[in-house]
Parts: sequence; C-alpha cells; structure tokens
Amino acid sequence: MGSYLNPGSAAFCNSLRSKIYVDKSALIARINELICTEQRFVCVSRPRRFGKSMAANMLAAYYEREEDASGLFDHLQIHEYESYREHINNYNVIKINMQEFLSVTNSVDEMLVRLRKYVLFDLLDAYPDLRFRDPDDLIQVMKDIFSKTKCPFVILIDEWDCLFREYKQDKDAQKRYLDFLRVWLKDQDYVALAYMTGILPIKKYGSHSALNMFTEYSMTNPREMAEFFGFTENEVRALCNQYKRSFEETRAWYDGYELVTLDGDQKKNYAMYSPKSVVDAMLSGVFDNYWNQTETYEALKTYIRLNYDGLKDAIVKMLAGDKVQINTGTFSNDMTTFQGKDDVLTLLVHLGYLSYHWPDKTVYIPNKEVSQEYINAISTMEWHEVIDSVENSRKLLEALWALDSETVAKGIGRVHREISVLQYNDENSLSCTINLAFYFAREYYTIIRELPAGKGFADICFLPRKLHQDKPAAIIELKWDKSAKGAIDQIRNRQYGEALSDYQGELLLVGINYDKKTKMHDCVIEKYRKNC
Repeated sequence: MGSYLNPGSAAFCNSLRSKIYVDKSALIARINELICTEQRFVCVSRPRRFGKSMAANMLAAYYEREEDASGLFDHLQIHEYESYREHINNYNVIKINMQEFLSVTNSVDEMLVRLRKYVLFDLLDAYPDLRFRDPDDLIQVMKDIFSKTKCPFVILIDEWDCLFREYKQDKDAQKRYLDFLRVWLKDQDYVALAYMTGILPIKKYGSHSALNMFTEYSMTNPREMAEFFGFTENEVRALCNQYKRSFEETRAWYDGYELVTLDGDQKKNYAMYSPKSVVDAMLSGVFDNYWNQTETYEALKTYIRLNYDGLKDAIVKMLAGDKVQINTGTFSNDMTTFQGKDDVLTLLVHLGYLSYHWPDKTVYIPNKEVSQEYINAISTMEWHEVIDSVENSRKLLEALWALDSETVAKGIGRVHREISVLQYNDENSLSCTINLAFYFAREYYTIIRELPAGKGFADICFLPRKLHQDKPAAIIELKWDKSAKGAIDQIRNRQYGEALSDYQGELLLVGINYDKKTKMHDCVIEKYRKNC
C-alpha cells in the first residue's frame, strides 16, 4: 500500500463514519459496466462540494487489491448488483488529487516531474522483484507491471482541471499537461478504467483534442450519472424526516439543480440538491448560505460583470425568476475564452451558479442560497438600480401586507422605470417586474407562477412556507391595459382560492394593471380568511 498506489480505504471510511452518509454506491455498478471496455475513460464534472472526491475515494476503496473491502460494501446498495463480487478488490489503483501536486510546484513541468516521481516511487516499492526496462519511465514501468501480473490499473484523478483554473491564460502549459495525460492513458492496455473528476468538462480546450477518448458527464449532459452527484429529492426527504427539519424550507434554500437523463425512451428528471448545504442545515438546524462559504462571491462577480451584450439583462431576468434561453454549443470549456453571454452563462452552469433545463435549453438561478450570492456580488458593483429594487422589496412586501395598494403600485412602477430590461408590453413581462419588485418575498414564500386554479391559472401565488404561517398567502392577477378591479373579479370568478385547498389562514387577492397610455400601474388589494 502506498500514498498513490492502492492508497487504502481510510478516506472512504471517514465518509462512512460521518453523522450523515448518503449511499451512492450504486455508482460502482455503473462504472463496472465500463471496466476494460472502449468506454473505460470517464470524466465527471460537477460544481465544488457536490460529492466528486467522496465518489473517487469510494471507487478507490472498492477496486484496490491490497485490502478486503467487503466489510465496507456488503451493507451498501452495490452489494445487490451482480457485478459486485466480480470487481471488488481486483485492480491496482492509482489515485491522484492533481491539486495536491499543483499547489506545491511553480510550473506545470515541475508538477508533472513531481507526479511521475512520486507514483514511480510507489510502483517500484510495490514490485521490488520485477525487472524494469526503464525504472525512470512511468509509462514503461506500468507496462512492465501489467505484462508480468496481468492486473490492470484503475486510475482515479481528482481535481483534474485545476491547472486550467489556475493557469487560465497559459495555453502552452495546458497543452503540455494534456499531452502528458494523453500519452499516459490513451491506447494503453494497462488501463482498466481512467476516471477523472473536475468542475469543467474537457472536450474543447482550444483546438487541442488530446483527451477525445473520454466520455463526459457534465451539468449540461449528465447522462446516466445524473443521480450520483448531489442529493436527490428522495434522499433529502429522508434526511429531513430523520433530523426533523422542514423539507419545504430545505427545498426553497437548496433545490433547483435539474438534471435530465434518458433511460431508453423515457426521460428522467432529477431534482438535485447541494450536499454541503443540506448536510450543514440538517446538523445545525439553521437554513443559511453554506455552499457559498466555500468560495468568495468575487468569483461570481468576475463573470457577471463582463461586458457582453445582453449579459446584465439576462442576470436581471433570472433574479426576477425568469428563465433565459442559451446555446451551450459555443462554450470552449475554459474560464477565459468567451464569444458572448451564452458562453459566460454556460460556465456559470458548470460552476453551480445556474441550473440548465435541457428540454428547452434554458438556464435559471436554482435556489435561495445561490440567489443570495448574486445579490452579494451585485451589491459591490455598479448595478445600483437592481440592488435598490431588491432592498426596496422588503418595504413593498410590508405595504402588501398592510393593504397599501398605492405604495405597491408606485413601487412596481419604480422598478419598471429604472430597470430597462423590464420594459414590457404584455402580462408575461409584467410578471417578471412583479417578481423582482417582490424579491424579498422569497424569504417567507414559495412563489408559484401560473398556479393551476378552478377555471384557469393565477399569474402569481405567494404561498407561505410552514415556518412562516403567520404571513398571509397572496394570489396576484396581472392585467395589461385593462383594470386592476377586473383582475380581482377574475380571481373570484375563476375560484383561484380553491387551488390553495391545503392552506388555512389569511389570503390576499391582488389585482395589478399597467396602463400603456399613462404608463402607470394601479393596484387593488382585498383580504379574506380562507378556512377548510
């Protein structure tokens, strides 16, 4: 057993001993299908703190040949699969965290020299009786070991893309690194599996296609790996039941990453949660920004302030709850080469700051936690009209509760005038304005757009989450060039209140109209108490 060759199960045992461990061992069955096939090259890209390193530690413990890991896995999901016994502890495993080597060296060449030296040390130490053609050549040593033992290697590379994140502008360094990985891995018989994890996909780093043998499983195309990185909704429900936490609150704070995959002709949607955030909320009982604490908002600010036409407008629309259409096909899979706003937005998907809806090719801000990160970044930028609208949204919500229709109408009008992207000529655009004007409502409410009702759809519904039942629900009907009173009548006539069948308590009926001639909003608010 060495530091890099067959490193043991200690890291995975730490996960198993943790207060919260969510069993993702069915991933092993998926990977077993790829062992020693043409599809044995796998790259999984996910945002930071989404369980990539834990999965790599699990694979190392399962595959490496120097420990009997059956005691760790016999009680996990993987033991139910036919391939479990065939592959457990059956390979030489080389496990590398590339960030470890990058952090202690000053150039890519120095990093690669160190990596070769350290891995060679473990290999030569493990096979002292073998004769090697060239003991200083990593690739030849691995060929010699495989030739004599017939035991292939499982190569696990965590943080494989760290060099591209830290040497963003150094294309020559990137190319030398890619060349090393290609020569080490591609077309080598000793490779039973090459499994890499990172934040960025690998396909299009410039024009260099050194790693084109890899299959990518990313945030924009997760394929059959969708459920294994991040927590699924069922897993989060189970944790909320175990720790007696509000699932509704957990969903508002940490849900929103939608991963879509195909199983035959069937489309599967996975609502994915940030594991770091869910674990901290379960253990502490406090819903707060946890995933964001692992990186400063300056990282997000760097990208959203780029001067690409339409980028600011897209961010404002998403803060207002809208989705934005993008083309992910032009993204170069690096952090510096941008052709326009779509490339920036695609990078934000891979970084976890946006969620990608594959069926209609749109992006949106996934949840309350990530939305707050945008607010943090914008608050230090020159987007004063946006941050002013967000800060004023608290007072606007209080005016709504006080049935102060005049203040509500004026507040919505101010947002409309000051933010150019919110100019509109239909009810859908008006809905976007309302959502930004009432941004602070997300603190207490689940906001539902086009709530199904008795005889139609309510435009917007504010439904208080269970921890905030002292707040009134609100049904908002929007009109363009008609009348606010007519909107109230429509709420009553279409029995929108019946859509809230499980809600008991105060309910506000809100009609908002925009007059295209006067360019003014008017508002009517009525209150009644709904009882089951």
